[in-house]
Amino acid sequence: MSEPPFDLFVIGAGSGGVRAARMAAERGARVAVAEDAAFGGTCVNLGCIPKKLYSFAAHYAESFDEAHGYGWAAERPAFDWPKLKANRASEVSRLNAIYGQLMRGAGAAVIEGRARITGTHEVEVNGVRHAAERILVATGGWPVPPEVPGGDLAISSNEIFDLAQFPRRLVVVGGGYIACEFASIFNGLGAKVTQLYRGEQILRGFDDEVRDFVANEMRKKGVDVRVGVKVSALERGADGIRVLLAGGGELLADAVLYATGRAPNSRGLGLESLGVSLAPNGAIEVDEHYRTNVPSIYALGDVIDRVQLTPVALAEAMALVDELFGGTGRRVDYTHIPTAVFTHPNIGTIGFTESAARARFEKIRVYRTDFKPLRHTLSGHTERTLMKLVVDDASDKVVGLHMVGADAGETIQGFAVAMKAGATKAVFDATLGIHPTAAEEFVTMRQAVVA
Repeated sequence: MSEPPFDLFVIGAGSGGVRAARMAAERGARVAVAEDAAFGGTCVNLGCIPKKLYSFAAHYAESFDEAHGYGWAAERPAFDWPKLKANRASEVSRLNAIYGQLMRGAGAAVIEGRARITGTHEVEVNGVRHAAERILVATGGWPVPPEVPGGDLAISSNEIFDLAQFPRRLVVVGGGYIACEFASIFNGLGAKVTQLYRGEQILRGFDDEVRDFVANEMRKKGVDVRVGVKVSALERGADGIRVLLAGGGELLADAVLYATGRAPNSRGLGLESLGVSLAPNGAIEVDEHYRTNVPSIYALGDVIDRVQLTPVALAEAMALVDELFGGTGRRVDYTHIPTAVFTHPNIGTIGFTESAARARFEKIRVYRTDFKPLRHTLSGHTERTLMKLVVDDASDKVVGLHMVGADAGETIQGFAVAMKAGATKAVFDATLGIHPTAAEEFVTMRQAVVA
């Protein structure tokens, strides 16, 4: 048993756990962090960072093609899958080390090993029990395995980055943002990609017009997006994995990626034995201060399954540290969270979809434009950009802003500040655009297309 006990024992060194541990330690708390995998969690190791790096890699193929329209005559270079993997691994290792340095530099004790909560104020790691006044669970999420015969032949987003051989034929099952991103990425890298989704359109929960627009753009780029399709089984064949479709038909693939959801990673932590309340999907149930029904145990990030985004976990960590160790008393506002999806082209969005706004407000106005970006007037590509504003008619506030196009996430971040400040359509109209940019369209749309 440790003596004296820790003020805060954090289980999980992902984005939320590291932020909570570091900031609590910097405020003088005695903090320990336990992690049984690489520091940085899903985002650094198996999510945001490697996925964005692979997205950059995939864009180069298009850029080489586009260069011909701008006078460049060089042939497209060959793609080296092993080199991309090695360079990504090197960058991730660098980030792993930085996360460790951040925690240790702040004064937190870092314990490498699998943690289990053995009492309301006790955590066991590697056979050693540590006393703690408070325990924070920040163990993230994990891909949901496929529930079809032969599902063990599939891979998840955890394995896709390090496949031994580049999959020339890739089947992606799922219609969420992870499935769409990997379909776009591997299509750009040169794979023949078929994406299967059982619903009526990919990206459920996003604006309907954005969903239709992105699906069309992905198809134009070569992704075979098929909706209303279910997989009945996977089988090992002599020439690849056979993907059997419900209702008949099959596909052959070198790899099958299942991206059909992620579940909170709460198993094996000892929570059930202590009576900690869990949702049916394993999410740890917490109050507005991230406290469970066991007063000494807290949880945040993907394991509570509110909004599974790295910036949300970071914000939750700061709110918790303020609550426990003094601060500004900040609270996380879960409304108007800006989001980017790294499909090709990208999606950037914040606020209400058009349908959600219609349900929320008495009357809305919608402003919309889609156009060929200046870049593609010479590139020869047919990619188009969509921009959309949703305005509450009574207050004139912009309550929804959506974009599909190059670097949409970079564009939306700035507009997110304006919307957080309550900008009205009149403010948008009074703002001068930067010409020539795509972003200027957001401040030059004057005629409502739907009212």
